[in-house]
Formats: sequence, C-alpha cells, structure tokens
Amino acid sequence: MNKESRIRKSLLNARVNLVFYFIFVILSFFSRKTFLECLGADFMGLSGTLINILGFLSLAEMGVGTAVAYNLYKPLQEGNKERIEELVSVFGYLYNRIGFFILIAAGVISCFIPLIFKHTDFSYSLIYFAFFSILIAQLFSYFINYRQIILSADQKGYLVTGYLQGAQFLKIVIQMAVAYYWGNYYVWIGLEVVFGFVGCIVLNWKIDQVYPWLKASVKKGKKYFPRNKEIITYTKQVFVHKIKDFLLSQSDQILVFAFVSLKMVAYYGNYTLVVSRLSAAFDSALNSFGAGVGNLVAEGNKEKSIEVFWEIIAVRFLVGGFVVFAVFNLIEPFISVWLGSKYILDREILVMLMATIFITQTRGAVDMFNGAYGLYSDTWAAWAEAILFLSVTLLFAPKYGIVGILAGKIVSQVLIIVIWKPIFLFSRGFKEPISEYWKRIAVYYLLSIGSIVVASLICQPILRIASKSFLNWCLSVLEITLPFAIVYMLLFYFFAPGAKSLFIRMGNIIRKK
Repeated sequence: MNKESRIRKSLLNARVNLVFYFIFVILSFFSRKTFLECLGADFMGLSGTLINILGFLSLAEMGVGTAVAYNLYKPLQEGNKERIEELVSVFGYLYNRIGFFILIAAGVISCFIPLIFKHTDFSYSLIYFAFFSILIAQLFSYFINYRQIILSADQKGYLVTGYLQGAQFLKIVIQMAVAYYWGNYYVWIGLEVVFGFVGCIVLNWKIDQVYPWLKASVKKGKKYFPRNKEIITYTKQVFVHKIKDFLLSQSDQILVFAFVSLKMVAYYGNYTLVVSRLSAAFDSALNSFGAGVGNLVAEGNKEKSIEVFWEIIAVRFLVGGFVVFAVFNLIEPFISVWLGSKYILDREILVMLMATIFITQTRGAVDMFNGAYGLYSDTWAAWAEAILFLSVTLLFAPKYGIVGILAGKIVSQVLIIVIWKPIFLFSRGFKEPISEYWKRIAVYYLLSIGSIVVASLICQPILRIASKSFLNWCLSVLEITLPFAIVYMLLFYFFAPGAKSLFIRMGNIIRKK
C-alpha cells in the first residue's frame, strides 16, 4: 500500500467518524435530558451499571481482535487473500467460543442480581429483562459480526461506523419517543436487541459486497486454528492489558455505585457523557490512523515511523490541551443550563477528572505504536497499574468517594502510562535512546499545562454569565475557545519539537485538495 492510499483511507475514516460524532453529540444531550426526565435518574443509573457489569465480561475477548488485526496488516499489504480468509476464519472460531463463555458467565452473574441490587426500588423482573437484553445485543458481535475485523485492519472502518452507528442513531431516536410518550422501561430496553441485530445483518451484507471472495467461517477457523497458535501468544499478553484498561476506563460507574450511590452514578455520568462526547470527536478521527500506522511499521522504515510518531504526539497534545481547557471552564455552566445547578459536582472532582482526561488523550501515540510493533509482553506493567489503581481507590474512596476513585487512576497512570510505556516503546520498538523522548516531551507538558492554567485564569470574568442562558453559554464558548486554540497552536508551532512538520504536512494536504 502506497503512502497516498494510506493517508487517503485514514482521512476518509476520520471524516466519516467526525460526521457521526457531530450527529451523536447533539443527539446524546437531547436524549440524555429526555431519558432523565421521563425515565428517572435511578433507571439511567441502573442501565449504566448493568452495561458496565456486562462490559467486564467482554474481557473474555482477551484481545483476540487486537492480535488478529496485528497479523492481518502484512497479508493485507501483500494482497494475500488465502491468508486473510484464514485469519478471519480463526478469528470467527475464537469469537464463537468466547461468545458461549460470556453467555455462561452472564448466567452465573445473574444469580447474584438480588444481592447486587438489593436496595433498588425496581422489580427484579425488570432488572433481569434489562440484563439479558443488553447481553444479547453484545453477543451479536461474537456470533454474527466477527468479519468486521477485516474492514478495520484494511482501513475501511468508515463502513463499520456508517452501518452500526446508523442503526444506533435510529435506536436512540425511537427510544426517545418511547420514553416521552409511554415511559415504558421494557420497550426502551428491548430496542437494544432489535437494532443490535439489524446493524449486524446490514454490515455483513456490505462485507459480502466489498470482499466477495471472503468465505470465512467458524468451521474453517476450527480447521486452521492449530497452525495459528501465535495468535494465542499475543492474545494472552493483550488480555492482561485489557483487564487493566477496563478497570481504569470502564469501572467508574460500578465503583461510584459501590462507594457512593446509584443516583450519583447518573450525576457523574452526566460529566463523563460530556467529556466522552467531546473526546470522541478527536478520538474517532485520530484512531482512524491506527491501521495506517500498523501498515507503516510493517514496511520497516524506522526513520519515517519516528517522524510520524512525533507528529501524532503533537496532535495528541494539541487535542488533549484543548479538551481539558474547554471542559474545565465550560462544563459547569453547561450542566447548569442543560440539567440544572443541582447536577453540578464538587470542583475537586472536576480538577481530577481533567487530569485523567489529559493523560488519556496524550497517551494515544505511544499506545498506537506499541500496538503496531506488537509490544504487549510487558504484562507486569498492566498488573502493576491495576494493583496501584485498586489499592489507592480502596484506600481513599470510602472516605472521599469519587475523588478517591480518580486519585487511584491518576497515580497508576502517571507511573505506568506516562513513565513506563514510552520507555518500552523506545527500547523494544524504535530501539532508540529514551533520553531524546524525555527532552522533547517535557516541552509538550510545559506548554500544555502552562497554557491551560494561564488561559483559565484570564477567562474567568467571561464565564460568570455563561450559566444564565444557553445563548450566553454559546457566546462564551466562542469567546474563550477560539483565542485559546489559536495561541495554543502558535506556541506548539514555534516551540514544540516535531509540531512544525505536522503543520507543514497538514498544509500540503489542504493545498492538494
């Protein structure tokens, strides 16, 4: 695959992801308000908690998808159809087995629902119905939709986004109507199953059109599996990282439920909804380059890989700084206008949440290249991060609640994500001295943190009227984010190593259009 094709596909993925992002960011806020008003904060907390409990079972996936995608990069680059079909079939066989495991494990967990939700006002029949409906919707990916992996590895993720997100859009619109006119919990939940199935069927139809030669099947996967045992080696390594990622990114609502209250799950969920939607605008675009980075690394050009690495670092810090600045200053007036001032959480929760978001945003380049090099053997680091997170959380959450949970995240991520992961990439992947990384990245941290702090202090007078009306809030957004973005990018252009080449590349792409 040539460079032009790689960039073209990455930009197409980014455009489609951004279009669906803006659709969903608007829809999410309207739907969230509708669901809270018509179904109640307790029900939204219940559904969020069930989704997180079942999300834990997705760890049974054990990173098979990551391992297979890594092995698909080379045959896709070479056009080796037989090898591609073999790998997709093996993926289907493994996913089929994982799906049955999740089904059995969910059955066991369902026995403990009366203990988990013993203080809820909802009937157990409703809780069980919601639990198994969400479970069935998730299982479609394992039994029906496994072939979508070829689209992601082949930089055609825009097709996955288009069909699955299209079904998701229709589902949310109909759920809003159900909540507003009937307030029926059972119909609202049942739509999860209906549209999950429809999205999978339509996407598989499209895969048959794009890859008519692909005759992958679970039966073939069982036959080919014995000669593809290396996938299991990668899977075992990725599995440990998956557990850690779940604990740090998906367990928030479960921990808030355990240490605070079910209602606070919904309150905290309002904040994470805003943050996730804003972050998703950039993540969906930047993650579209993952398969392109895998292809680049497969070509073996280390110098080019390092150059692209620093360009992605620049993008990640620009995005991370902008997201943190915007959310830190605008989320409280937005929550006040959107839902009411009673939903605003303590300020220290916001500060610590921003620290976790900044780390999450800026780690992307290191994670992407570690994945492209297949560097998952540092399983000890994943265990260390998980143990640190749980230890700090269990120590502080009983007394400090959400602040204690976020403290666990920050301590564990700084030690492993910020410090260790770059060392691992430079020593095993790039095979270059880590000292050069620290010298460059220190400038990025200084520019980002300094800019956010100074700009936040300057813009406080503007924000005093932002919570008075939605119009005032929109005007405040323009008044503070545009100047910040311009100054922030100029600082990076002149002082951040590697950022200048990024802006030059972007300018060349724009001129070619």
